[in-house]
Amino acid sequence: QYARTLWELLERRVDATPDALMAVDEDMRTLTFAEFWSEAELAAAGLTAAGVVAGDVVTWQLPTWMEALVLTAALSRLDVIQNPVLPTYRERELDLITAQAGTSLLVTPSEWRGFDHEALATGVARRQGGMRVLVADRALPQGDPTSLPALPPAQLPDDQPVRWLFATSGTTAEPKVAQHTDASLLAAARGMSRRLGLIPHDRNALVFPVTHIGGIVWMIAGIESGCSNILCETFDPERTVEVLGREGVTLAGSGTYFHQAYLDQQRRRLEPIFPDVRAFPGGGAPKPPSLVHEIRSAFEVPVLSGYGSTEAPIVTMASATDPDDELARSEGAPTHGVELRFVGTDGRLVDPGQEGEIRVRAPQMMRGYLDRALDLEAFDDDGFFRTGDLGRMDDHGNLIVTGRTKDIIVRKGENVSAKEVEDLLALHDKVADVAVIGLPDADSGERVCAVVQVVADGAVTFDEI
Repeated sequence: QYARTLWELLERRVDATPDALMAVDEDMRTLTFAEFWSEAELAAAGLTAAGVVAGDVVTWQLPTWMEALVLTAALSRLDVIQNPVLPTYRERELDLITAQAGTSLLVTPSEWRGFDHEALATGVARRQGGMRVLVADRALPQGDPTSLPALPPAQLPDDQPVRWLFATSGTTAEPKVAQHTDASLLAAARGMSRRLGLIPHDRNALVFPVTHIGGIVWMIAGIESGCSNILCETFDPERTVEVLGREGVTLAGSGTYFHQAYLDQQRRRLEPIFPDVRAFPGGGAPKPPSLVHEIRSAFEVPVLSGYGSTEAPIVTMASATDPDDELARSEGAPTHGVELRFVGTDGRLVDPGQEGEIRVRAPQMMRGYLDRALDLEAFDDDGFFRTGDLGRMDDHGNLIVTGRTKDIIVRKGENVSAKEVEDLLALHDKVADVAVIGLPDADSGERVCAVVQVVADGAVTFDEI
């Protein structure tokens, strides 16, 4: 029987392989699964002593640190609702998300990459009222684990309460908040683990923000399979490649931007940068078909792409047994339990193999948005999520994504709402009208381009925009 909660999964892993490596970071700090479990219990007790109780909403905005992973598990032990938020979000996004979520505690670093996060969090808490701030600089509060409340009984997937809130960019000007359960995230991790064939020997590159739903899924996949994650808080091609090579990376994720950077570094060097690599998992952004063949030529291993979204993560995933021609043009086959349908502009199902809007129904699908008014447009009458992406199935059962109906720009794997940028630029007193579009870019996938009409007799500089 599958584990029903993250904490149950962790306890099973500790029983199975307590001394196996769970994570290592660029400073060579390590945690075994048993150490991770122990640190999570200590942190959960410390948070309890600080007043965190079951049902609270805890928003946390930490970089990809060991402490972020420990905090995730600690909050799971306490049965709270947790809301990971990208460290790049600022006042506007944090205000909107925490107000919508009803955040009671905001966890933040004091300073990161030259930005005063403590001041940001304090300002948000002051405006919200009743919200507390916990500054966590590579350290979490600790307490006596014997004081922890008893775990609630694990519930079946359909009966589980919402325990995760993830903000996502779409066509709207404000972030939408997707609601997930432990069961939905565990389903995504299991599907990915099976398709990638994860084994305890694997070392995955966790080099993107752990606050992404994909970061949490990779953490869960590590616990589920017994493999470990290599953490890098900031992606720097030269430094990151050194860390991943040192730690024997076998899965060099996690997307087109990263794969192109690895390829560029390999072309600069005579020796293999990743001697142990067996695949380059990816997702979150389109890939040029040539990249698959270039990676194969340089590393002699495949690029394994997946497709999904914050609302329904990793619904398809490629396999190492797929031929390169399929890997180059598709995003793999649906994982276990996933249903895909393709709908034309007339609202009817298209013929097999024809292009239509991709709609998803799956165990890893969200419970709906926190703003329930958004659900009416998000789901069709049969409960399928409308992705806003266009695609079709090939003859081998693989998904081919052909375009988008949504007005978003994908830059370095991050979704940028064109409407959101347009709305902000329209507030500038020199801007009469503006249209924001995505332009193809070899390094970042797409670049954000603003076409601006200035007011009469006006002029506006790039720096002002």
